[in-house]
Amino acid sequence: MSDPHVDLRHRWTRALRSARDGASTPDPLPYAENLLARWAEPQRRYHTTAHLTAVLDHIDTLAEYADDPDLVRLAAWFHDAVYFPDRSENEERSARLAERALAEAGLPPARTAEVARLVRLTVTHAAEEPDANGAVLCDADLAILAAGPEPYAAYTAAVREEYGFVPDDAFSEGRAAVLRQLLELPRLFRTPYGEREWESRARHNLTTELRLLTA
Repeated sequence: MSDPHVDLRHRWTRALRSARDGASTPDPLPYAENLLARWAEPQRRYHTTAHLTAVLDHIDTLAEYADDPDLVRLAAWFHDAVYFPDRSENEERSARLAERALAEAGLPPARTAEVARLVRLTVTHAAEEPDANGAVLCDADLAILAAGPEPYAAYTAAVREEYGFVPDDAFSEGRAAVLRQLLELPRLFRTPYGEREWESRARHNLTTELRLLTA
């Protein structure tokens, strides 16, 4: 049986070596294995390797807008590396993991700091101009909001499963608050591509979901 993570390992290795200016040591693969194990933890339903792959694919689409696409790719690997639905400090813990692991993996300090900054930005997804790297990561992470009806329904169902320990009324109230917060943003997407291709569809999806939750 083929290993479904082969492509992800290759993508990790390319991004890390490029960010290290081609250096081949330390070996990138142990870091990939650690991260892939984290992304496969049993409490995850949406924040899985499928989500990681999708975010990396979207970064490839948006790469022309980033100042350093490989640092954005590394940030994607770490942005949900620590994920427990019942905790609020996941992004901070993920950023600290990036700081430790990337320093050990041979990434220069300034580049390690940039990856950690990008991970912390996913708390709010509020990338401000001229933060090109932040815009690309945030747009790639939020691109699911612009999915078609079936994948969007699968996304919302998976999120509900992750929060299965929360009673229905409390979940609906919390989810509705998140949707309203997103809809109140002047722009969901900060890259030209995201604004052009995803903004309208995402707002339609969010509005529809909010209406169903509050009906």
